[in-house]
Amino acid sequence: MKRTLFLSLLMLTTCGESAPAARPEPPPPAPDLVQLSIVGTNDLHGHLEMLPLLGGYVARLRSVREADGGALLLLDGGDMFQGTLESNLAEGAPIVSAYEAIGYDAVTIGNHEFDYGPVGERSTPANPNDDPRGALRARISEADFPVLSANVLHREGDTPLGIGELPSVLIERAGVRVGIIGVTTEGTLHTTIAGNVADLRIAPLADTIAAEAQRLRREERAQLVLVASHAGGRCERGTEPLDLSHCDDDEEIFEVARALPAGSVDVIVAGHTHQYLSHFVNGIAIIESGSYGRAFGRIDITFDRTSGRISNSRILPTRDLCDEAPPEGDPASCRRGPYEGEAIMPDPRVASLLAPAIEAASGRRSELLGVVLSSRIETERAEESALGNLFTDLMLAGHPGADAAIINGGGLRADLPAGPLTYGALYEAMPFDNRYAVVRMTGAELSAILGAIAGRSGSYFSLGGLRADVRCEGHERVVMLTRANGSVVAPDASLTVLTSDFLATGGDGIFSDLASARPSAFILEDDPPIREAMATALRARGGTLSRGALIDARHPRIRYAGGSRPVRCD
Repeated sequence: MKRTLFLSLLMLTTCGESAPAARPEPPPPAPDLVQLSIVGTNDLHGHLEMLPLLGGYVARLRSVREADGGALLLLDGGDMFQGTLESNLAEGAPIVSAYEAIGYDAVTIGNHEFDYGPVGERSTPANPNDDPRGALRARISEADFPVLSANVLHREGDTPLGIGELPSVLIERAGVRVGIIGVTTEGTLHTTIAGNVADLRIAPLADTIAAEAQRLRREERAQLVLVASHAGGRCERGTEPLDLSHCDDDEEIFEVARALPAGSVDVIVAGHTHQYLSHFVNGIAIIESGSYGRAFGRIDITFDRTSGRISNSRILPTRDLCDEAPPEGDPASCRRGPYEGEAIMPDPRVASLLAPAIEAASGRRSELLGVVLSSRIETERAEESALGNLFTDLMLAGHPGADAAIINGGGLRADLPAGPLTYGALYEAMPFDNRYAVVRMTGAELSAILGAIAGRSGSYFSLGGLRADVRCEGHERVVMLTRANGSVVAPDASLTVLTSDFLATGGDGIFSDLASARPSAFILEDDPPIREAMATALRARGGTLSRGALIDARHPRIRYAGGSRPVRCD
């Protein structure tokens, strides 16, 4: 009876009240393991036509990572801007807009980022008030992603560039604290226009990276450290990530990786050498993806939140955006397979952003120069090439009265396709606004320069107007110069030699000794750029031009003892 009464009273006291609200279920604990994909690009050199398609790939992979609770990090290894009409006409501004839309997390400064010089048409300062890095300063101020440079410093005081760049940045993705450092090759001061970097120095990469990585881990509590590096290496493409037998051990980024303290850096996105890398060196995953926006690299990391360490790191094969070479100027229509289970289409938002730059350049790009090429004119940076010979001949045609012309292999950027030659094709083959430099020297001085070049490997220096025979006499390299009629150039003969302002002011170091001994031997001209003088010479020439008329393997313009460089006489 008492029990029945108690239950009745309990019912009376509760029926008039609403049931207590159900408490929300606590969120499931974050998984211990998180997937991070690091995607790297490098050396775009203004080829903005590839960016909508890259944007499609990045968007697909980003959605996959977000679906599994992970994240994508997108880095660039430098040399973004200089190289095409579409980019150069606006000094790289279209690239900044596209990179923002694609969602880059950080980029580093490459040596060619200094090529534009001041804002405007001139690529070097015309007066003391001109900012030699004005164009780069403008691009950095526009970017909503960090532009990194830890090792480019002022010569006096060792202060940073001070144009808005950062040495490193800390970001958080999927709950993981990631530090990113930017560095640039130690050869920068000799591989850009000297007048724009005369007040700078380059700090050693390994020391800079090690110190900044230690700071990021200690002070910023970074759990991962990535490096965006405009310094690279060389390996035979297709080797296994752990197989370094086909790699050049003394390449810059490999030496840097081996010099870093164990565990200081996890990933390096490399650049500068335009090679394909997908290798582990000293426990560091290194990727590099060729050039001109044709591919990207990828590293997948499994990060353990509990231990705060990487539990697995995997380098995927470099991914070409197109399965075959895209139609000229139309990568959107190239054949490509699915990626992460889906067909990839160009990002329409990126394409829309770039359309004005492409339209602005279209008229000039399609301008005919009046010459028809019967076959493709190829470039080759390490040996004599038809393109190098053509360019030195055109330099002489544009500057009558000179005896010889010299141009460096690094100034040759693309082949000239067969058919009617357009200004756009010429521009891509020589995108730099270098001006003429006129050098007065003797036959002996030119012979000494060509002899020094013969003793080293690397970039080939094309010669026009004269021929050279390099041979050994005892332990010495001896160079005999001859003219087109076969007459020998005497050691005391006075010569007028054409080259670029890049080489004349210290680029690649071939004129350094002469410049120190006789600075008055050099005259730097203002206008026109060498490329424009070459275009004028082509219009005056007209007709058909064949590769066979430019290069003959049996009669090279520079004949080396043993057949190739370097010529060793010891």
